[in-house]
Amino acid sequence: MALGSTFADTMAAARQGDEQAVTALYRDVNPALSRYLRAREPQEAEDMGSEVWLVLARQLRTFSGSERQWWALVFLVARRCLGDHWKKERRRTTAPVPLDTFADYPGRSDVEAEVIGAISSDAAVDLVVKTLTPDQADVILLRILGDLDVDDVARVLGKRSGAIRVLQHRAVRKLAEVLPQGSVPR
Repeated sequence: MALGSTFADTMAAARQGDEQAVTALYRDVNPALSRYLRAREPQEAEDMGSEVWLVLARQLRTFSGSERQWWALVFLVARRCLGDHWKKERRRTTAPVPLDTFADYPGRSDVEAEVIGAISSDAAVDLVVKTLTPDQADVILLRILGDLDVDDVARVLGKRSGAIRVLQHRAVRKLAEVLPQGSVPR
């Protein structure tokens, strides 16, 4: 949440259709949103990110609230898009091709530079997703990537705040068990 004291003015301008204000809102929240979507549904993250922003664009004019409430709305919409996607996937009877199938095909981008830039944060996200239950992973990802407080996470996930605290506590304990001693700075 980098906008801070300028959020109210930026949001007011965005509601009026100011392109720079909308861009500022997008640049503020989209990196965390993209990482959350990639962690939860890697193959569809980009498309879902677009869906989220289409919904947000329709809700922008009527939004009123703080920057924290804006972030909570963004991740609530993302969570709903994920839920819709998972419902569709359960009904779909396709067999996706494993990504390893295309490993020998050359890429068009500088993969090495992209990987070096994202390896530490992506490794952490992967560890969270692979180690924790889906509910625990959602709590940790929304708390860290979304920078949401417990009450906001509870609203996004449709749970009580106490349940979120318990999930977070169990997730942190589980992560502490799998990380090597001394690997986490204090």
